[in-house]
Amino acid sequence: MPAYGTQNRQMYWRIIRRLLGANRSRLFVILLALGAGAAVTAALLNLQVDATRRITTEFRAFGPNVLVTPPDAAQTSTGSNTLPATVIERIPLESAGGHVVVSPSLYFTGAVYMKRANTVSHFPVVIVGTDLPQLKQFGSGWKWKETVQLVSSGHPCVVGARVSDRISSKELEYVAPGPNPLSNGTPGGTLFPCTDITQFFSGGPEDNQLFLPLWDAQKHSNLPDKISLVQLSVPGTPKQVDAYIAALRQQIPEAQVRPIRQFTEGEAKIYNRITGLLTATVVIVLLLTGLCVMAAMTNVAMERKNDVGLMKAIGGATRRVLRLFMMEAALLGLVGGVIGAAVGIFLSIWLGKQVFGVAAQPRLIVYPVSVALTTIVAILSAYPLRRLASVRPASVFRGEA
Repeated sequence: MPAYGTQNRQMYWRIIRRLLGANRSRLFVILLALGAGAAVTAALLNLQVDATRRITTEFRAFGPNVLVTPPDAAQTSTGSNTLPATVIERIPLESAGGHVVVSPSLYFTGAVYMKRANTVSHFPVVIVGTDLPQLKQFGSGWKWKETVQLVSSGHPCVVGARVSDRISSKELEYVAPGPNPLSNGTPGGTLFPCTDITQFFSGGPEDNQLFLPLWDAQKHSNLPDKISLVQLSVPGTPKQVDAYIAALRQQIPEAQVRPIRQFTEGEAKIYNRITGLLTATVVIVLLLTGLCVMAAMTNVAMERKNDVGLMKAIGGATRRVLRLFMMEAALLGLVGGVIGAAVGIFLSIWLGKQVFGVAAQPRLIVYPVSVALTTIVAILSAYPLRRLASVRPASVFRGEA
């Protein structure tokens, strides 16, 4: 019995090889249609996946997309309303889209004091206490300038463009942030000069602000363990961000958790449009590929009536005969998908560079998906071969088929 089964398998694959090589021109046409469909499908799917991931990450370069504020805080907090710093510990650092970046901030109105030739001058400024490394991560899209070293003791300062325009570091002995001055022009608290100043340009309200480490800002403002708001950068799709916000509202009921609409809504619109357009195009391409393969398979069914009649006459079951032709279609789909998907990945890299100005990154998940879709289309397009089940051997031998 094992020898008989081995002979059956050998004969099965021998017939498959003969079927594939029976008409090389038709084989080339089918492979060309499947390969072209797989290439376009892989290119569009790779662009879709790459665009989706870029949207969920590139939008973060514009700043945070979720805010945690006091319940009655205005949209631009000035420190009149605060939250306990302990709320930071209750914010989940992971979401469905990945790692969440958390940056607490404390706002208060203060002044910048500058000593120049034994004279001290000052001007008002909004002082923000925050995590300075996180600030640079949130402001990755800002234009950062060189850091200017000033004194050896104190703390680092980060200033916006409009604040830095009023500071001439070459003539200053020190620059120090502090509370509002008293009526005689002297500061109302202790000053800690800036050890260095890092300047940036954002084009937004941050250009009018001076940033300090959070602990120093809390000390300057006499608000220990207090924060004005928490800025979050939550990665993921719009649905994942909304789910994270809903969970965070339950986690911190005493605070107001809200998305920054211009980012989340803009991201959702772009995401939905890109996804819908590319998905619809992929479906159309697969349908056209299926129609091309189906037309070729119809000719195959007409050509192979005699072969099917002979197989049935010598005892071949209809199911086994059809299985031969379905296996042929599956192998064609697999080969066309493997070759076409590889071409499509490279095509998407070129398209991304030409259309978006940035080469698309190859996404490994796209390759097996494209091959699988192409194989499925090839099998479904072999539907005309089912007509061979109705072939009667007697009709074939009489020349009536």
